[in-house]
Amino acid sequence: MSTPNTPSRHTLEANYRRSRILNWVLSAVAVFLAVVVVAQMVEGSSAAEEPAAVTTDTGESGEPAQSAAGDMEFVRRDATDPKAIGNVDAPVVMTEWIDLRCPFCAAFSRDTLPGLIADYVDTGKVRIEFIDVAYFGEQSVDAAVAAQAAANQDRYVEYTTAIFGDAPEKGHADLTRDVLIDFAEQVGVPDIARFTADLDDPALEQKVRAGTQQAQQLGVTAVPFFVAGQTALSGAQPASTFREYLDEAVAAAG
Repeated sequence: MSTPNTPSRHTLEANYRRSRILNWVLSAVAVFLAVVVVAQMVEGSSAAEEPAAVTTDTGESGEPAQSAAGDMEFVRRDATDPKAIGNVDAPVVMTEWIDLRCPFCAAFSRDTLPGLIADYVDTGKVRIEFIDVAYFGEQSVDAAVAAQAAANQDRYVEYTTAIFGDAPEKGHADLTRDVLIDFAEQVGVPDIARFTADLDDPALEQKVRAGTQQAQQLGVTAVPFFVAGQTALSGAQPASTFREYLDEAVAAAG
């Protein structure tokens, strides 16, 4: 017999089943991404300072976790998402994990992304969704919080593009609080007072740290990191590599 403060057997069993399902989904995604990271990790990516261990348990099916539409579980497909560009119903969603202090993320943003937007995003073939991580110290955390603050006022893409456009070719950008505010002013964030207040929001900081931990658990131990369809790619590869990569993803999507 259960007391008022003791969960019933049925409640415990339900919680246990939910826990097993969640663990299977995370472990399935982790093994998939872990394999492709090992296979494709080359020069042109910045490694996380303290990458988390990655599980290799694939669950009963051994298949990577997918949504009903065939997208990986981290694909958002939200028409109001400020951290995305392109048609919400595009055949392919390419997810990019970025750190605003990563020089290779900046190189991709400056040198390769504009051409991909013109040929794949603007033509309706590909949607790009961005996920912020903080792999290079507290300034990376602060920068990711600032990116979310810009997203809160629908200036995320403009904000991150401006930071990457001004980044050094080598080493990590020095993104102090004053610099982060200056970039917000440059890209026309409407309410700078609100933006500045968001920089001190502990909920945004916790969101950044939780997102970083989740990325590491998925096997994203270096940035930039990409998943399009069910195939991953790591690093600021040549534009021709990305075109082949996206062509294959679009073809696979039918």
